[in-house]
Amino acid sequence: MSTQKSRRNFIKQTAIVGAGISVLPTVGFGNQFNAQKDKLKLGLIGVGLRGTNHLKNVLLRDDVLVTAICDIDQSRIDLSLETIDKEGKEKPKVFAKNEYDYRNLLDLQEVDAVIISTPWLWHTRMAKEAMRAGKYTGLEVSAANTLEECWDLVNTHEETGTHLMILENVNYRRDILAVLNMVKQNVFGELVHFRCGYQHDLRFVKLNDGKTAYGKGVEFGEKGISESKWRTQHSVVRNADVYPTHGVGPIATMCNVNRGNRFLSITSNATKSIGLHNYIVKHGGEEHPNAKIKFKQGDVITSTIETAMGETIIVTHDCNLPRPYSLGFRVQGANGLWEVDGNRIYIEGKSEPHRWDKADMWLEKYDHPLWKKYGEHAMGAGHGGMDFFVINAFIESAKQKIAPPLDVYDAAAWSSITPLSEVSIENNGEPQDFPDFTRGLWVKRKPYNWIKDTY
Repeated sequence: MSTQKSRRNFIKQTAIVGAGISVLPTVGFGNQFNAQKDKLKLGLIGVGLRGTNHLKNVLLRDDVLVTAICDIDQSRIDLSLETIDKEGKEKPKVFAKNEYDYRNLLDLQEVDAVIISTPWLWHTRMAKEAMRAGKYTGLEVSAANTLEECWDLVNTHEETGTHLMILENVNYRRDILAVLNMVKQNVFGELVHFRCGYQHDLRFVKLNDGKTAYGKGVEFGEKGISESKWRTQHSVVRNADVYPTHGVGPIATMCNVNRGNRFLSITSNATKSIGLHNYIVKHGGEEHPNAKIKFKQGDVITSTIETAMGETIIVTHDCNLPRPYSLGFRVQGANGLWEVDGNRIYIEGKSEPHRWDKADMWLEKYDHPLWKKYGEHAMGAGHGGMDFFVINAFIESAKQKIAPPLDVYDAAAWSSITPLSEVSIENNGEPQDFPDFTRGLWVKRKPYNWIKDTY
């Protein structure tokens, strides 16, 4: 049996749908939502590569009905409709007239929740309007581009009571949840220091079929393909860590940011910018028009965050130079540390003195209950299976209209690294204070119990 068919059969089991395989706070499942009678009516705003991945995962569920899709690229609409038809599902309403046609989707009574997977500049405005329309909102990363947008998300949630979940899939990665399990069981002792980031060679572009197009990254904007149509422009106009949440999201969860802890201040520095220029010259020639562009974003941006509880977090953005992929995780406490690069762990009194252990045996020992029980069904869902869990968390939260595990305050705090790093870089690394998006409530907000509240 294929992995996808196995996952489909698993999800369709009524004993599993709604049975609590999401990581959610103090809630028992299966009581408030009848999957046999009710379906969550879902609209997708943006069905590019990321949105299509979400579409494929939700189509495997019997408790979700995709009632509407929206995108300005007709080829993506056509692909989505074909995918829906192949699954034997009902054709959704389509909104593709212009950039603001999503507003008509939000007017639909037959949409309970939306997933927004559009270019970054549209994230906050679409999420605000979705919350105002009463739609439970799933928002792709990063959630906001400016401090004003971060506050807009928080204020809109508090004014409307509509929930927003930031769809940070790395929080559900298998090794991340295993290390989180170790953190919660105090294996590392009192936490002191973290490292993380987004270190990913993005000079290439992804085609509509998901394949990498080498050399195609020379063109962007109107001539670009897929993400290069909009993403590269950020490197032209901003010197900031424009994509912090893959790294900082998991770390923020481990050190209870917004739930007994918070980010206090950040200092950021950027190197010179040569990576994209060199790439364009190599693949397009010195006479290519884009070879004359001066890119503002430094090739390597390093930020240091201080927390209220005295930890430091080093966050690195490195996307325009040749390198293998890594999120650069390091979790360090009084008793030892884990480093993802090198796949290694050292625990004082357990490891041989001054010698690393291979992380595998530790990660297997502390494998999260979610992955131990459902990991085989998650494989093939995207990004090594973590997409299965993040979408399930969103769907289960939306069905019950309860606060999600990664909420609007997380979306604001994590995303605020972008504008704060930009100001710090402009001012030679001057420290910048984080706003308190919880307005003081971080002191008494309780951390999610990511182990106990799994089931």
